[in-house]
Amino acid sequence: MSEQAHGPGPMFDEDSWDERYRSSQRVWSGNPNPQLVTEVASRPPGKALDVGCGEGADAIWLASRGWAVVAADISGVALERAAQHARDSDPAAAARIEWRRVDLLARPPEPGSFDLVSAQFMQLPPQLRTPLFTALAAAVRDGGMLLVVGHHPSDLTSGVPRPPMPELFYTPDEVAGLLDSSWTINVCEARPRPATTPDGADVTVHDTVVVATRLPGLPLARMRAGRGIAPPRPGTHLDRRAAR
Repeated sequence: MSEQAHGPGPMFDEDSWDERYRSSQRVWSGNPNPQLVTEVASRPPGKALDVGCGEGADAIWLASRGWAVVAADISGVALERAAQHARDSDPAAAARIEWRRVDLLARPPEPGSFDLVSAQFMQLPPQLRTPLFTALAAAVRDGGMLLVVGHHPSDLTSGVPRPPMPELFYTPDEVAGLLDSSWTINVCEARPRPATTPDGADVTVHDTVVVATRLPGLPLARMRAGRGIAPPRPGTHLDRRAAR
């Protein structure tokens, strides 16, 4: 499980992410994110959006369980690596994945088009995080699931490397508070998991985990914090810090 620090800004634009992936044969662990497995393993398959898919572990896991997956990332290098890994490890799953190079802030997903939207460790400042989560929630169709997982603010004092940027961290209540009454909140918690500090000490970190289901038969959710938000500025790019 990888614990890597990223920050928003030009140094993590499309070119920088491509260079980062070129610099290492593997950036992430190659395993699906544990909270995704916990929350989705018993769910019947449908159409899923994997946000910031990186090297593809989550997308491959979903597809191996019968999901049709749109795996989105800003890095073409990551997507090429992910697609090759899928073809090598599970050709049948690979056939169920569409690898999509896209900045979802600049080009949001189509509303009401996914049974599952999974956003794992999208560590963004509020002015970008809110419109992103707004767009992702809008992409969930009736009866579908929104899964948001992120690093909890308490991690800043855990001893595990984290960027000294508190604005990139968020609580489950902050995420759940964006959803209106057309959603059922199934999970809203800071979930502990083990980690290791650079000097080898065993510690506990916490993942912000929010699972919400769009109630069937209601209009697309209007996210309270999304009302009146200006569209994202051209050239802004997604940042993520994930355990993959």
